[in-house]
Amino acid sequence: MMANAKYRPGRLFAFVMTALLLATALPVAAQDDPLTTLRAEREAAQARDAERLAGLVDDHEALEAALEEARQTHAEAESRHAELESRRAELQASREALDDRQAEQGDDLTAVLDVLARHSGELRDALSESWLTVGGAELPPRLDEAEILRPTHLEGLADALIALTAETGRIRSFAAPVAANSGEIGSREVVRLGDLTAFSAGELLERGAEEGVLSTVARTPDEVARHLAAFQAGEGERIALDPTRGQVIDALAQSPTLWERFRQGGVVGYVVVGLGAAGLLVALLQYGYLLKVSVAMRRQLASLDRLRDDNPLGRVLLRFRALSDDPMPEALEARLDEAVLAELPRLERGQPLVKLLAAVAPLLGLLGTVTGMIVTFQAITVFGTGDPQLMAGGISQALVTTVLGLITAVPLLFAHTAMAGRSRRLAGVVEGQASAALAARLEQPRPAPAAKQRVQHAAAMA
Repeated sequence: MMANAKYRPGRLFAFVMTALLLATALPVAAQDDPLTTLRAEREAAQARDAERLAGLVDDHEALEAALEEARQTHAEAESRHAELESRRAELQASREALDDRQAEQGDDLTAVLDVLARHSGELRDALSESWLTVGGAELPPRLDEAEILRPTHLEGLADALIALTAETGRIRSFAAPVAANSGEIGSREVVRLGDLTAFSAGELLERGAEEGVLSTVARTPDEVARHLAAFQAGEGERIALDPTRGQVIDALAQSPTLWERFRQGGVVGYVVVGLGAAGLLVALLQYGYLLKVSVAMRRQLASLDRLRDDNPLGRVLLRFRALSDDPMPEALEARLDEAVLAELPRLERGQPLVKLLAAVAPLLGLLGTVTGMIVTFQAITVFGTGDPQLMAGGISQALVTTVLGLITAVPLLFAHTAMAGRSRRLAGVVEGQASAALAARLEQPRPAPAAKQRVQHAAAMA
């Protein structure tokens, strides 16, 4: 009896294995159409199964080990099932407790929780791009997933609001990664002024595309950059703030510089400025020459007894004194006028060119105005009037060339007036002194012809 009880599980297992092998072998064998092939395959499978079954029945230790492993697996499954049932009971009890508390709170506290959750989310969305979250306080927590209003929710929201309010009046300095205009990202010392602005090394900052990375604005106005750099270095107490949250700074940054305005004039602007520069250069050189002549003539006037050829007056008087005593006053006057007229071209040199450029510059500016308006009308024809920026290029060229023409003509007119005035004064001095020398020559008593011949003969004998 004991032997039969011992081997009963083994025989049962062998029977089950035989049935499984037969069930798997029959479909495979049934794939062949001939009946003899099916019978042969079935007999071969039965022989193999019988052989394997005999081997398993003989190996009692393997059967016992498999049975023990199955019992342990079953016990573990039972233990896990008990744990899960216990956990389910705990969760059910917790849910019932939450339902009871929610029922006790009523609809009023539920409405309060909804209001807090909505305002907390709106506040986080509104402050997501704020400077307060950069190196400062954290945003209030979201309450969308909260089911029951707890005191910690109110305390957390109140603490976050107080911290954010305090940060609006603080100046903080901290290190943060900053992306420059060149694209390089490096750690910099950043100064944040409440919720108004942040800057580093004299450059205004903005929130970058990546989380936690700041970037410099495209352009910071020079005056603003100077104040920011001095404030960060501790050398200044003034700072530039934009109460419009960057709109004024953006407008100042977009305003073109003097060089950018000059480039808006196009080819006509370059021509106007080039001609103006050439005219001013000629005017400066000629005016410098006139100043030099003025100094030399002033020195000559101080000593008319010693004539020098480094000035127009000295050259005219030397030429006049070199003339022979001519009894004809008209001839002396003609020779003197010739000497004076020979010095005038040097004194009036460059004045016609400067006057011409002063007259041409406004005309070239008008030419640039016309070409700029042509470009504007072409843009209107192609793109319409919907976008004013498409017309800004032509309008800028029209206005800038007009301004350049006027700016060029005005200094040239002043330079021409100064040159003409000084040259006229110098010419007047030369003419006056020449007339005085002619009058002195004519007032001298003329010797008799015989006496004059004797003097000439004596001079020849000597």
